[in-house]
Amino acid sequence: NRWSGMRARVLVRPRSLCNAPQKLNSLSKLFPRRFVNADHLRALFTKPYGQDAPTEAQWRELYDENVHFKDPTQEREGIKAYIEAQDGLMRRCDDVYLQPASIAIEGNTAFVEWEMGLKIKGIEFIYPGTSRLLFNDDGKVCDHRDYFDFVGPTFEPVPVVGGFVRWVYKRFVD
Repeated sequence: NRWSGMRARVLVRPRSLCNAPQKLNSLSKLFPRRFVNADHLRALFTKPYGQDAPTEAQWRELYDENVHFKDPTQEREGIKAYIEAQDGLMRRCDDVYLQPASIAIEGNTAFVEWEMGLKIKGIEFIYPGTSRLLFNDDGKVCDHRDYFDFVGPTFEPVPVVGGFVRWVYKRFVD
């Protein structure tokens, strides 16, 4: 049936888990020497309006060459494609801010709750979201997955379209 394919995708361990071992046998596997801590993540996820985005060198310091990145609008493989995605966002927007909130780290996984603001042609769009980061044995991000609602904040302010979006959301909630 049509749902069996969906279940299979949910149960299959995705490649994006950096080939992490099923069982970790040593503290060095749990906490690699170069493991990024909450302060590092807070710095990475902080960009006030008017400040420059991280440089290519800064991304490469923290991200694995073969990083997998996915968010609601795109999926990219490799550090070059990841950097191009970040640079593309900066070029499309008049300005961008990113503000972290809660950060949780356990083993080789971190979650960062954040708020992102995009200014585009005088309109500010605010996206609350969360990133899940997986680290390899070298302490570099090998998988970065962003979770956020792209549709609501993007289209709710638009006349006619916004009313339709609110109607659709309400149909799912009520």
